[in-house]
Amino acid sequence: MTEKVKGHLYLIPVPINQHDNTSILLTKDKNIVEYLNYFIVENEKTARFYLSALNLCKPIQALDFKVLDSSTTHDAISNYLNPTLEGFNIGLLSESGCPAIADPGAKLVALAHQKNIKVIPMIGPSSVLLALIASGLNGQQFKFHGYLPTDKNERIKKIKSMENDSKKNHGTQIFIETPYRNQHVFNDLIVNLQDQTQCCIAVDITSSEERIQTKKISDWKKAGKLDLKNRLCVFLIKA
Repeated sequence: MTEKVKGHLYLIPVPINQHDNTSILLTKDKNIVEYLNYFIVENEKTARFYLSALNLCKPIQALDFKVLDSSTTHDAISNYLNPTLEGFNIGLLSESGCPAIADPGAKLVALAHQKNIKVIPMIGPSSVLLALIASGLNGQQFKFHGYLPTDKNERIKKIKSMENDSKKNHGTQIFIETPYRNQHVFNDLIVNLQDQTQCCIAVDITSSEERIQTKKISDWKKAGKLDLKNRLCVFLIKA
């Protein structure tokens, strides 16, 4: 008996700026997404917003959406790939940028590999990589830490640990934070990093408000107040 051909899991990038639904897909990828019926998304509202910019072959209301966010249980995720077992392709969308980087979609990708489902990444923007290449810091060796601890003491400990690691291995240390905590993180960097350590602040990447600057900590101290509250930000340091 011939084994039924499985569908694929497509990793679909979306704009980093959540207020922009301009299609960023290559033509060949757009042609694939237009015919997908099943989508697994971090946020259904933003996913519908992004997909509305595409010339889909059926109304958005007719598409099947499953939400995969930080609160989605493992039991729920375990059934999300069932359509691929029937030969249907599925699209995975993050709320911003590429899925599976600092994103719960990574759990689904891991499950797809366990089930021998082909995973196909589509080309698109990642704020982490865009910040790195624009920073002027070491792009040959770098480490992404995701989010820092919420507790101030633990956060400071982590910041110092990253600086020591960078000093020892000459690599760039990259991390992100929720927008309402950005200012606290920046203040902790200024107070606890050594003056000669380089720090890049990449804010609102790809938007009209984009600002990417790399300075030594001593120069950031001289630069005066930097307002990062409620802005999307990537932090990079190199000792």
